[in-house]
This record gives sequence, C-alpha cells and structure tokens, in this order.
Amino acid sequence: MGAHRNHGARSALQTAICDRLGIQYPIFGFSHSVEVTAAITNAGGFGVYGATRDMPDAISARLAAIRSMVGDRPFGADLLLPVGMADKNDWAAAEAEIPEAHKAFVRYLKQKYQVPDPTGKSFFSSVVRSNELFEAQADAVLKSDVDLFASAIGTPPHMIERAKESGKLTLSLVGAPKHVKYAKAAGVDLLVAQGYDAGGHTGPIGTMSLVPQIVDAAGEIPVLAAGGIAHGRQVVASLALGAQGVWIGTVWLTTEEHRLNRHIVEKLLKAGSADTVLTRSHSGKTCRVVRSAWSEEWEAEGAPRPLAMPYQQVLIGELLTGVMEHEIEPLMYEGAGQGVAWCNEVSTVAQVIERLVAEAREALAALW
Repeated sequence: MGAHRNHGARSALQTAICDRLGIQYPIFGFSHSVEVTAAITNAGGFGVYGATRDMPDAISARLAAIRSMVGDRPFGADLLLPVGMADKNDWAAAEAEIPEAHKAFVRYLKQKYQVPDPTGKSFFSSVVRSNELFEAQADAVLKSDVDLFASAIGTPPHMIERAKESGKLTLSLVGAPKHVKYAKAAGVDLLVAQGYDAGGHTGPIGTMSLVPQIVDAAGEIPVLAAGGIAHGRQVVASLALGAQGVWIGTVWLTTEEHRLNRHIVEKLLKAGSADTVLTRSHSGKTCRVVRSAWSEEWEAEGAPRPLAMPYQQVLIGELLTGVMEHEIEPLMYEGAGQGVAWCNEVSTVAQVIERLVAEAREALAALW
C-alpha cells in the first residue's frame, strides 16, 4: 500500500501543464537572476527571467546566456507592462512633474542616512517606465528564443498577439477576477492567480480566496497559483484549489545562485511573514517588500504620499541607486512575499525544488 500511495503522490504532481511543456515538476520560478532562472529549469521546473529592470540590449544578452545554460529545456521571460504610462522615455519631462515637497523629503533621507552619491547610473536612476521602453523591451524578448512571454500588471493585446505569432506561449499575471476577461480577450495561454501574499507588485485578495475564483473564471485556460507559496503543502493546496502548478519567487532570493547582497539576505533569513509590508514607496504601485527603514520612513507621520508610477521611481531613483551601491543597510530592501517565513537558510536552487517536491509528496501521501 505504501508503494501505491507514493506512486499516487508522484503522479498527482505530474499535472497537465507538465505534460504540455515537457517539465518534471509544476513549479514555475520567477527571478531577476540569470543563474537562478537557468537553475530552476535545469532542476525540472520552469524558470522565468524577470526582465523588467533591464534595457533591451541587456535583455537579449541575458536571455541568450540562459539558453546557453539550459539547452533545449523551456524557460520564459516576464515584463511589467502597466497601462497609463507616458509614451516617451523622457526623464527630464517626468522629473519636471515632481513636487518640490517630495524632492525635499528625498534630500532629508539622503542626509539622515548619509547616503553618498552613486558613482554611475542604474535602471532606476536613468529610465522612465513608458510605452517606448515597454515596446523596446518586448521586442528584445520576442526576438529571442524564449519559450514563454509573461506580462504583469497589464496585458497589452497587441504584444500578446505578437508573442503568439512568434510561436511563444503567453502568460498573464492577474490579481482579481475582473482581470481575467481582459486576459481572455487578449488570447493568453496561461494565467497566474497572484494573491495578496505575493512579493513585488500585488493586489488586495489573498491567495486562498483568489485562486479558485480565477480558476472558475478562466474556463479552459490553465491557472498557476502564486502568492506566499514556499512549502510543498502549499503546492498541494494550490492543486486542490484547481491550479495546475505554482508560480514562486521569494524562495530563490536566498539561494546560492542568486548571490544577492549580504545585507538583504540577512534580512530575508531573519524575516517572518509579518516582516513584509505593502508599500507604494518603491514604484508608486502597491508592492510587497521586506520591512526596512525605507518603508518605515515613507509611512512615518509627515512623510509625503508616494507618487504614482512612474514618477515615484524618477523621484527616488538616484537615492535608491546610492543606497544599493554604497550598502546603506537600514534603507536596503527587496521585494519579498509572505513565504519568506520558509527562507531560513542559504541553499541551492536544486535543493529548494527537492524540498518542495518532497514536502508535496509527503502531503499528498497523507491525504490518501
């Protein structure tokens, strides 16, 4: 009977999306690291590279590097494509829209924490999120040989159409049932139901409540569950909610392959679920990050309300670049979901996937 139970646990993890994509486990891993993305794919999952912080030339080079590491195994790329942004990537024009009171608050933070000027520019201090940027980034992804094109925050129909024409699988992340109709109209192949628990840009509905609603609204479109998922029991729960797999981000931040800044890794290793906060101070849209003096300062009495995207990034870009370059520890932070509670030690990507799979099999076996 034990062998029968174990076999059942293995087969339950081999979902339809695994068969469709030729992957071993229904674990989709999102990361801004080339090495992590490749390692997820090579360990039997499906790596998705977060390209939204890269310029087009860098996107092309990094996707090519991932391909060289994974061979013909599948992987994808993800872009933030919010609607309502300016048409042009015009830093001076965006900067001119920033109120003086907000500039004064940033100067106050710079002085209080003694942040030196950065020695160079970063994505955050030189580029405005704009339709011009999004089109150039999408061009780079679509001209590459990635297997999947993922869009977050928005689902531009013309980009989905171009991706499908280029033979790529398309995916959209959604945070509310009302978003499904737009994704369906655009013709996406896969949906990620991303709950409130998630790191980065996220919405107001908890993962357990959101996933079955998205599954019902999606119809024939396969759904992946996201938001706070960092344990195998949550993988099994996601399958029970109707998802065909999971989309995971936070657990990769403390892997050896990521080589994230040591101060941030220390914060993540110590953090529990309650040590992540939703803030608009990063981008102007609600974003879950690990708690730091940065988020606390923006929530403090007398602090100005963060500006809307893309102006918040233009406001803080140079300061944030200086904080990261010079390692001003109190102000350092990273997007992280409530699943950070399971980030208790530094391990390899393969070890994380092995742990998730072992935990999931144990949970499945216990059900039968």
